[in-house]
Amino acid sequence: MNREMLMLVEAISREKSVERDVVFGAVEAALAQATKKLHQGEVDIRVAVDRDSGAYETFRRWHVVPDEAGLQLPDQEILLFEAKEQIPDIEVDEYIEETVESVPIGRIGAMAAKQVILQKIRDAEREMLLNDFMSRGDKIFVGTVKRMDKGDIIVESGRVEGRLRRSDMIPKENLRSGDRVRAMIMEVDLTLRGAPIILSRSSPEFMMELFRNEVPEIEQGLLEIKSCARDPGSRAKIAVLSHDKRVDPIGTCVGVRGTRVNGVTNELAGERVDIVLWSEDPAQFVIGALAPANVSSIVVDEERHAMDVVVDEENLAIAIGRGGQNVRLASDLTGWKINIMDAAESAQKQATETDSGRKLFMEKLDVDEEIADILIAEGFTSLEEVAYVPLQEMLEIESFDEDTVNELRTRAKDALLTMEIAHEENVGEVSQDLRDLEGLTPGLIGKLADAGVHTRDDLADLAVDELTDITGQSTDDAKIMIMKAREHWFTNDADAQVQ
Repeated sequence: MNREMLMLVEAISREKSVERDVVFGAVEAALAQATKKLHQGEVDIRVAVDRDSGAYETFRRWHVVPDEAGLQLPDQEILLFEAKEQIPDIEVDEYIEETVESVPIGRIGAMAAKQVILQKIRDAEREMLLNDFMSRGDKIFVGTVKRMDKGDIIVESGRVEGRLRRSDMIPKENLRSGDRVRAMIMEVDLTLRGAPIILSRSSPEFMMELFRNEVPEIEQGLLEIKSCARDPGSRAKIAVLSHDKRVDPIGTCVGVRGTRVNGVTNELAGERVDIVLWSEDPAQFVIGALAPANVSSIVVDEERHAMDVVVDEENLAIAIGRGGQNVRLASDLTGWKINIMDAAESAQKQATETDSGRKLFMEKLDVDEEIADILIAEGFTSLEEVAYVPLQEMLEIESFDEDTVNELRTRAKDALLTMEIAHEENVGEVSQDLRDLEGLTPGLIGKLADAGVHTRDDLADLAVDELTDITGQSTDDAKIMIMKAREHWFTNDADAQVQ
């Protein structure tokens, strides 16, 4: 029988053009599967076949797990202290094996053995084809629509298949069997049956790769696409940079009579593309990204990584775009939060900030309105700036003499110290259940504590706009945080109903 096994392995290996070890692995899997049926429970069986003689041994084995972890799979696991009683120097994640009776090949059943072996062979062939495909280094998958699979589209290229999920398709795009398709290779997931290559036609990376194919200067290193933002099937923005002063980045990407950009647009179901000049200056980059709107002024807030962009009444609708599309794409492209406002809104906000700053300085520094207004006019916005900016800068303020400057700096430092002590006391009152909430950083905990939010229920009771005012988070992040804080309410309700 062992001789017959070796002959079978050799025959399958030659017929299917796969390594002998792959076929031996299939035989071992078939024997192990048959042996499992002779034992109760989900036991772990290993079969080892000698590659030269065809003789084989069968082992039942247990995975060594930490004592504190406990047994999750009692039929397959053993605690470390029990394992050490058998093998003193054994470690966690090693195995203890026990020889068990081997199943004769004749008892496996010809059909069962054949199915397991053929499946292993198919898996090996599939992996070889996939490795050969991926070794070519293609970033774009070009194939034909083969079939639909639970809303996804399976695309075939030669004997390799890719999966284009519904969420990665361009909205309203109607692909049918036999259609030619191009899509970006996003990842390879070998655990997926049939189509392990995950594709996307909606990702920014796909548009960037299409431009690389259309614009040779990008491949040559003369141009670089720095970022891309898309509303798939509708509109997109890309930021480009020229590494050669003789090359116009925008004109080069557009092409003669728009041929290059039209090539990308036609591939993406008519998606319009704005080509923006990238700049190291964030404000200049944002101004370009908001095109075709004209910007009147811009205020950069480095701490919040946000910009207040002022446009006139005529450009307000253009800057925002239909449904907020233009400002949303500009924000995605630049990585900055962009607040669009008209002149009146900007003036109102500036007045509010001035009033807030005046109140802060008058209260914490114990100065009159005139002194507070001088500090604001000189660009001071916080106590930290008053306390720690270089002394010479404050001495240059015409309205202040040296004694006044020193007194203001001393008062600012004293106020900051008092606030820090109060802050630590507030943080000390924060309950452990709030500290343990997933996603809460020490910085956020401090802001919540200063606002009087000390327990998970306090956080759960907040409205979204209240939380964003306290922490400066985005609306979406604030919603997620509040829902996490409320989870225990629903859990407690469910437990009460069960009881």
